[in-house]
Amino acid sequence: MSVHFNSVDVDGLKVFYREAGNRARPSVLLLHGFPTASHMFRDLIPQLEDRYHVVAPDLPGFGMTEQPARDKFAYTFENFARVIDRFTEVLGLDKFALYVFDYGAPVGFRLAVKHPERITAIVTQNGNTYLEGVSEAFAPVQAYWKEPTQTNRDVLRSFLAPQTTLFQYTHGVADPSLVSPDGRNLDDFYLARPENDEIQLDLLGDYKTNVALYGDIQAYLRDKRPPVLAIWGKNDPFFIPAGAEAFKRDVPEAEVRFVDTGHFALETHASEIGAIMRHFLAKHLR
Repeated sequence: MSVHFNSVDVDGLKVFYREAGNRARPSVLLLHGFPTASHMFRDLIPQLEDRYHVVAPDLPGFGMTEQPARDKFAYTFENFARVIDRFTEVLGLDKFALYVFDYGAPVGFRLAVKHPERITAIVTQNGNTYLEGVSEAFAPVQAYWKEPTQTNRDVLRSFLAPQTTLFQYTHGVADPSLVSPDGRNLDDFYLARPENDEIQLDLLGDYKTNVALYGDIQAYLRDKRPPVLAIWGKNDPFFIPAGAEAFKRDVPEAEVRFVDTGHFALETHASEIGAIMRHFLAKHLR
């Protein structure tokens, strides 16, 4: 395997990304979630790079991509989608399949709604776009949406604590000793950077804009009927299995699969997910 680690200028923003595979082959864009970065795909990329051109960027303020000051850059999902849209253009990705997870879902689905002709397939791994997929774990975040007071904002700081990162990685995992500490420790390192806590709280507040777009995204799915694979860690405490099943309502041909793990399914089931993904993409990408 040959993974290249590069950065590219996207309208003045330095975006870090991992890239592997032959550029002449179909492209797959991997979009990470919270609070991680493209390193979450370290075990998946080797399973795809022999057949596909794989690209995994870090979102602004995550991983190795620049973290502009909040008064210079709007930390919103709409702005993230704008950056990743331009990132694909700068790299010359005219068409690509999406792999979306957690925060990567509202970013990737925005791209799909805006440029349906560019999307060849969608793999959504605990990447929700249905109300029934949102669990009660979001109650403190929803309280902040309704009343954006400093008190409600400060309650959300617990989402940024190392013990919460550990919970996200290990909850619902049959054997937590199989979960490498490397990923979560790296996430905690990035979360501890100056001002990153306020950036993350801004994004938790802005997440309500993603829920507001669910109807538009579902309309896109019904109208365009892209190939969809919804593969879910069934024990995810945040995005529950009903969110995976709901894709079949708008794309009846969608494949829905569950693996017996939690939110960060790739930490324990990368081989299984990779095999399912390869079979799915082989049917739809030429």
